[in-house]
Parts: sequence; C-alpha cells; structure tokens
Amino acid sequence: MLQRKHFNTISSLQVFQIMRFVSFLIISIVFTKSNLTITEIGDYEYFLFIASAVSFFWVTAIIQSFLPLYNNNEIFEHKTSKNTRKSPEIFNAFLLLLAFSIVVVVLGLTFRNSFHVYSNMEQVYHFELLFLYILLSNPACLVEYIYLLRNRSLEIIYYGFFTFSLQVAVTIIPVLYGFGLVYSLWGLIFIAILRLIWLGVLLFRYSKFEFSKEYVFTHLALGFPLMVSTLLGGSAQYVDGAIVSAHFDARDFALFRYGAKEFPIVVMMAAGLSNALLPMFQNQSLLKQSLSDLKRKSLNLMHYLFPISILLLIFANDIFPALFNQHFSRSADVFMVYILLITSRLLFPQTILIGLKKTRVVMTASIIAILINILFSLLMIPGYGIVGVAVATVIVFFLEKVFLVFYNYKVLNIKPQQYIPLSAYIIYSAIIIIVFVMIDHRIIMMPNS
Repeated sequence: MLQRKHFNTISSLQVFQIMRFVSFLIISIVFTKSNLTITEIGDYEYFLFIASAVSFFWVTAIIQSFLPLYNNNEIFEHKTSKNTRKSPEIFNAFLLLLAFSIVVVVLGLTFRNSFHVYSNMEQVYHFELLFLYILLSNPACLVEYIYLLRNRSLEIIYYGFFTFSLQVAVTIIPVLYGFGLVYSLWGLIFIAILRLIWLGVLLFRYSKFEFSKEYVFTHLALGFPLMVSTLLGGSAQYVDGAIVSAHFDARDFALFRYGAKEFPIVVMMAAGLSNALLPMFQNQSLLKQSLSDLKRKSLNLMHYLFPISILLLIFANDIFPALFNQHFSRSADVFMVYILLITSRLLFPQTILIGLKKTRVVMTASIIAILINILFSLLMIPGYGIVGVAVATVIVFFLEKVFLVFYNYKVLNIKPQQYIPLSAYIIYSAIIIIVFVMIDHRIIMMPNS
C-alpha cells in the first residue's frame, strides 16, 4: 500500500508523467509487433501528433498560468484556507479549457479540406474521430493539477495508474484481436470520456461555480504570452514533425516519430518539476528559498537522468530493434540526437519567469528560437535527412535556455548558481556530449555495430 509520507505533490506529478510515457511506449511496442503495417502505425502516430499539435500550447499555457493565480489574484477574495475552500479559479480554468477545445474543433471542421499530410498529400486518418478526441481529452488535463493544488499526492498516482492502465488495454486489445486500428481510436475516446466524468466529480467537490469575466481576462493576459512561447519555442517536436511530414512520406514519418522521443522521461520529469514548483514563486519574500528548492530538486534529476541518458546513447542501436522491429533501426539515429536535449531540459530559468508572471520574456525567447529552428532544419535536411532536423532542434533549445538564464541574471539579478547546480550540470553535459561524439566517430563502437 502506498504511503502518503513517501510522496509529495512534486514526486507524484513526476510519477504521473512517467506512467503516461510508459503507457504510450507499451502501445507503441505492441503495435510494432502486431500485424499493423508501418504505414498504419504512421497513421496512428499522426492522429496523436495532430491532436497534440493543435492543443498542447494553449493547454500548457492555461495550466501554467492557472497555477500562479490559484489563491493569488485580486479578483476573488480568499476568506478560507487554501486546502479547504472551493475554488472559483478551478472552475474558470475549466471553462477556458473547454472554450478553447470547442474553438479548435469548430476551426478544424470548418477547414477540414485544408488538412493534408505527408509529401503525397493524403487526408488525415479518421478526421471526425480526431476532433472528437480533442474536444473530450483536453479539459480533462485539469484533473491532476486539481490534485496538485489540493495537496492530494496519492490521488495523483492512483488516478494515473487506473486511467493509463485502462488506456493501454482498450488501445491494444482491438489490434491484437484483429478488429482494426479504428477501434483503438475509439478506445482512446472512451478513456477521455471517463477522465472528463471524473473531472466533473472534482469540480463539484473542489470548485465554486462562479464565473468572472475579469478573472478570465486576467488569466488570459498572463497565459497568452505562454501560449505564444509554447507554440513557437516549446514546440520543437511539432515543428520538426511538420517539417518531416512535408518533405517525407508516412513511412519516414513513422521512423522519425519513433526516434524523436527525446527520452520522454526527461521531458516529463522536467515538466512535472517545473509545473509543481510554479506556485512556490507566488510569494516574493520566499524567492530565495524557492530558488534553493529548484536547484536542489534539479540536481536530484541530473544525478539519475544524465547517467540513464548516457547508457541509452550507447545501447540505442540494440534497444530499437528489440523494442520494435528491424524496420525501426533507422529511428535510433534520430533518438540519439534527441537524447542531447537533456542539456537544455534540465535548466529551469523559465520556471522562475513564469512563476514571477514575466511570461512575455519567455514568449520573446520562443519567437527567436522558432525562427532559428525552422531555418536550421531546412538547411540541414538536404545533407542529413531526418537526422538534420533533430540536430537543429538540439542547438536551438540550448540557445533559448541560455538567453533566459542571461535575462534572469542581468534584469532580475538572479545568478545562475542560485538555481542551477553548475558544477554537476557542466560535468554531466560534457560527458554526454563527449560520448555522443565518440559514438558518432566510431571511437566507441555501438553494441549492434
């Protein structure tokens, strides 16, 4: 039996992100070992890709701007404690997520004939199911953050284990029994409905049904720069996917998507840490302590994520054929490049800026980064193919984080060493880059070479 003392909201949210990754990994592995063709797998991956690409930036922005505003805004009075009152902020955040979902669906259906994929311009696989999934799944993203704010750490884990386990089952069983991929998509929709029902339960339990136009405008004012920055600067995988789909076919897209995993545990653990710490920056008087906590917790991530990433570099050529099949060996080359994104993922200058509600700075950095990313990707495709797209992303991600670190230092007078464990970061980054270069130049021979 899990004990609450063994988990806090930060570790629980990180475990939740890991469970999400593992569930999709299991589905991917089963699909490659089933009777599905690579083209069919590419259609499934593109279904999820589009669903995420048209939603991730505003869902992320609404959630991230909601966290600092919870119990810390001038619109709603707070006459009861944080963990006992019913929150109108939660209800208004739900309305925003629902409204944006409806807008995306309406726009998608309106311009459905303009949606084409791959270099041969095929239609999106099961277009109607795609937008039904978008409508149902996005508002439910609020569930784990309600638990976070209510300090219900174990509930985050229980909710994640139940929903992701069920998601794996309803997605792979139809394929294993030969019913076809469309039934797996209906399985995803079924899980989205269950999550939405449970969100309704939590809304009645923890939220106050009080709409405020003034609060919504305040929320959007804080969240809009995050939408732009996440769309432009934080959307590397979607920009990369769009570039690859425009220059290659469904087979190449599947190979790219299976390789462009960026070691998702790093992404999810980093995002979980960043989001969980955002509420801590509400109080300016506790800034020094918040920076110290950010430094300590990011160091903990480095101590086990960097060594795991280095091992993945060395064994990538064996891992991909074993997990999937021999057709996906080429995906390992893309994966090895994306592993290097850990050098930017485990830097958290943006957490400080978002927590302090300075979201426009993050947006500016992202605008610059996306332009450079597109330029570099297009320049590298002729010489390096799909691997060149990955290399461009690694370079741009790092430059963006350097810019934000520099801004924190020069404008906010927050030194890098206050929130970055510099010695450990430099050593780990140097080691993983050296290992990558040695593998690339065959100084270190891959086990499958």
